[in-house]
Amino acid sequence: MRFVRFASATAGALALAACTAAPQGLPPVAVYALGETVPVGTANEDAADDPAIWRNAADPAASLIVATDKKAGLYVYGLDGARRSFVDSGRVNNVDLVATADHGVIVVASDRNDLLNAALQVYRLNTQTAVLEPLGTGPGGAGEGYGLCLGYRDGVLRAYSVLKEGRTHEVRIDLSGAEPAFRMERVLTVATQPEGCVVDNRNGTLYVGEEVGGLWRFAADASTGDLVAPIDNRYLVADLEGLALAPMSTDGGYLVASSQGDNAYAVFRLPDMAPVGRFRIAAGQFGATEETDGIDLALGDFGPLYPQGLFVAQDGRNAPAAQNFKLVSWADVVAALGLE
Repeated sequence: MRFVRFASATAGALALAACTAAPQGLPPVAVYALGETVPVGTANEDAADDPAIWRNAADPAASLIVATDKKAGLYVYGLDGARRSFVDSGRVNNVDLVATADHGVIVVASDRNDLLNAALQVYRLNTQTAVLEPLGTGPGGAGEGYGLCLGYRDGVLRAYSVLKEGRTHEVRIDLSGAEPAFRMERVLTVATQPEGCVVDNRNGTLYVGEEVGGLWRFAADASTGDLVAPIDNRYLVADLEGLALAPMSTDGGYLVASSQGDNAYAVFRLPDMAPVGRFRIAAGQFGATEETDGIDLALGDFGPLYPQGLFVAQDGRNAPAAQNFKLVSWADVVAALGLE
């Protein structure tokens, strides 16, 4: 979430603002973007928000990134950052995708065109043409749609529809018929506004970011969660935003979280959620990232620039152009933090 700051009308307020410094976490190490997407179409607004990565195992260079312009719709980008296609789907905030066994690459976006009733837009990504093919729309819970992530385990697809009011609706999506069928399952709650979420498909664990509270973990089929990484102004500075996973072995790897409040990314070790460091995307050949909302991370070979994996982060300040997404080699993050 991003807040607009208005200029003060009085000298006293200006002086107070000058003396009130934003919290800063532990110093992050620097990495650099090796690529970026063309900006989203909505200029001069907080518009770009969330990416999702599809890795083409047969041809890594042909991998794709689906991303939201939350004022307008969904983009598909190539690894060169060029726009491959666009769907005018209105106000879509977050997006995720999974490669299913029987139905291809399924993309789901959180639809907030009706602020009183969240919805889920479901597409199939045509990986040959880089076009999103609409399959249908279903309910995401009563309230304003916001965050979204997908779980895919034992052949079952579930969407997690995160609402601004603090509730996350687990929605099972059946793709076996002519149109998707939706069934509400669990409702999970945190005290204040959440957004980012990610599912560990190895065990069904759901992680939800409460923006000013911290990172919650919900075991598969559990009705309550555990606060596993609070906002502490060391590793996480509010707002807590996008979440992404780097799974390794049966339950190891890392979880990455956007510490939007100080333009950094915190890394936690799985499964114990011990913090292992922080990094930032600094200005180099491409610009730095600030005020990052959504992130995604996919391991594997994405070609010579991204040999171990690809990390994509929304850039909230890309002046003079509109907001866009920066591409980072996961190998560079591993080296900078000394990860396994």
